[in-house]
Amino acid sequence: MIFDIDMLRAFYAQYPKKVDAAKEVLGKPLTLTEKILYAHLYPTQKLEPYKRGESYVEFAVDRVAMQDATAQMALLQLMQAGIDKVRVPTTVHCDHLIQAEKGAQADLAVALSENAEVYEFLSSVSKKYGIGFWKPGSGIIHQVILENYAFPGGMMIGTDSHTVNAGGLGMIAIGVGGADAVDAMTGMGWELKFPKLIGVKLTGKLNGWTAPKDVILKVAGILTVKGGTGYILEYFGEGALSLSCTGKGTICNMGAEIGATTSTFGYDDSMARYLRATRRAEVADMADAIRPYLTADPEVYANPEQYFDQLIEIDLSTLEPHINGPFSPDRAWPISEFKKAVIENGYPSKLEVGLIGSCTNSSYEDLTRAASIAKQAKEKKLKVKTEFTVTPGSEQVRYTAERDGLLQVFEEIGGVVLANACGPCIGQWKRHGAEKKEKNSILTSFNRNFAKRNDGNPNTHAFVASPEIVTAMTLAGDLTFNPLTDTLINEEGVAVKLEPPVGIELPPHGFGVEDLGYQPPAEEGSTVEVKIDPNSNRLQVLPEFKPWEGTDLLGLRLLLKVKGKCTTDHISMAGPWLAYRGHLDNISNNTFTGAINYFNDKADCVKNQLTGEYDSVPVVARAYKASGIGTIVVGDENYGEGSSREHAAMQPRYLGVRAILVRSFARIHETNLKKQGMLALTFANKEDYDKILEDDIIDIIGLTEFTPGKPLTVVLHHKDGTVESFPVNHSYNEQQIEWFKAGSALNLIKAQAAGKQAVK
Repeated sequence: MIFDIDMLRAFYAQYPKKVDAAKEVLGKPLTLTEKILYAHLYPTQKLEPYKRGESYVEFAVDRVAMQDATAQMALLQLMQAGIDKVRVPTTVHCDHLIQAEKGAQADLAVALSENAEVYEFLSSVSKKYGIGFWKPGSGIIHQVILENYAFPGGMMIGTDSHTVNAGGLGMIAIGVGGADAVDAMTGMGWELKFPKLIGVKLTGKLNGWTAPKDVILKVAGILTVKGGTGYILEYFGEGALSLSCTGKGTICNMGAEIGATTSTFGYDDSMARYLRATRRAEVADMADAIRPYLTADPEVYANPEQYFDQLIEIDLSTLEPHINGPFSPDRAWPISEFKKAVIENGYPSKLEVGLIGSCTNSSYEDLTRAASIAKQAKEKKLKVKTEFTVTPGSEQVRYTAERDGLLQVFEEIGGVVLANACGPCIGQWKRHGAEKKEKNSILTSFNRNFAKRNDGNPNTHAFVASPEIVTAMTLAGDLTFNPLTDTLINEEGVAVKLEPPVGIELPPHGFGVEDLGYQPPAEEGSTVEVKIDPNSNRLQVLPEFKPWEGTDLLGLRLLLKVKGKCTTDHISMAGPWLAYRGHLDNISNNTFTGAINYFNDKADCVKNQLTGEYDSVPVVARAYKASGIGTIVVGDENYGEGSSREHAAMQPRYLGVRAILVRSFARIHETNLKKQGMLALTFANKEDYDKILEDDIIDIIGLTEFTPGKPLTVVLHHKDGTVESFPVNHSYNEQQIEWFKAGSALNLIKAQAAGKQAVK
């Protein structure tokens, strides 16, 4: 079955014409990224050369995807948008709410029971508004998208930062907040600052233990967690052509960890093979017919320095396997240097748990490479010395892997197969003993490893590597082990050495599955009723944010000055809090509880200026809100990196925070703040961060003349009576300023919809 085949046929019929028109207007050879972006300009957007990193542009995306945790808030907003059916193909995927503990069947059964109310809500809203619904157990959103929906040359957005995974099939796929998804679902243009471009030239060919995962681990080390912000990475070269489609997906997936808008590869034979293997031969045929349009023009890759803003070159033939971490996915260690790093930095060398799978590394090829190590272990009489978990990416992958004996191989050496869901990767892991907060190490093939990310323990040192390296390390139980050079002592006391892994790109007998887990929308959605129990603690009708009052913001209190890294996990933790993603009031009780207070080096402990006492951040915020006092939060560099969850913007807004002032923002979070009617401001002089004192009362001046490119002024009233001020910058355009004035982008959409209804 090919979903949305009519849309795909129309797309491929028109795409070459749009690319040709763009090439004529720009008057130069085009990168793949430029071809896709210019071919997706919104109908009201003029075809003209746009300035990278400066021009705001509206795009007409081909599809929208949402996972169950973020879909709740997105669909609650959609219900207020005044439409009866989504205007672009849209899907919801139930993958985030299944908690890993015992194993696939038991964990899925618990999730179906505990989350029944939420699943019923998502199912009914999807039926009503024309949205495809993927049931719990069907798989992780990004793997399901790659297997069923991604297509070369397309453009999609998704309410998850790892939407970028679809770049493995030649798409421009971008993670967004729910309000952005609502724009697209209602048929509006989706806005993005035209990105800059980083070209990544891959030469040579992977060999031995080195995997596609090591490419992005290396790139993360080069660019750091914010080096890709505002950029799209376009991979090319002979090395790129040698990679499998799912290997490309892994590389694109983890591009989210460097802040990149997205990553992509040009269409090639590996993508064609994957499309045909996943029963989409017609899509492959259409792509083959226009192949030159689905990659960059030859001149671009011949002279990349002339067409990209930045160029990186990596020789795959000499690339080492990497292990990145702990606490940040850009702390990159070639495996030959990792033992030294463990010893010198005092990382716990004993490996407690190895985890493979997740949306990043859960393809059939990934499982075969890891299984080849597990098979060797059985033959060489080795067993895992740690806990070992395996997470298939989709029901199709799981069924096929089980049929072909791969899952049995893992189980025979002590592995446990988890449900087809995100699980430990996003903190949905009931790890027994984590509450003790003991210092320990785990190794995963996931994408993110921020403190407390996987198990809630701030002392868990989480490292990231390829599935085959993880599997090998579980056999040693020791992070100082190097599978490329070291031996292991087996059950018979004999020293044995592991051979490099061997993978199979696609299943020799084809993919198999009995039930994909897909529910189509209703033929007639108007008769479907969506119920929300007013007494529910999981779901809540979305409250409307108040419009701007028309004046400068005076007398704000400092709620929190954040010290150091502040990801969306710090602002709105996942794990057990995922249960409340559809209830804004309840989930707001976790707001900023993971962020470190600059003034006392403590988490979730801030001063209430009304009482002089210290309390939890949400408690203090609610006290200010009850007194009618607005607040401000001050942050450091790359504020809001990580997940695309818009709750990290909506919760502070709901609790009365009016502005976020930081040294720099991560892209998605800055947009989310704007969408919710917040002020997202940056220090014109980053050293002014040091001027903010704990008892300050703060004014934001210049809002009555709020215009694009014009700085605002922050005035600090210190407790000792002194006053100082400094300029702050913003990146708002005229449309975004209207969101601020209306109180949120959704308020503006509702007003426009009401206006259209009145005209009718």
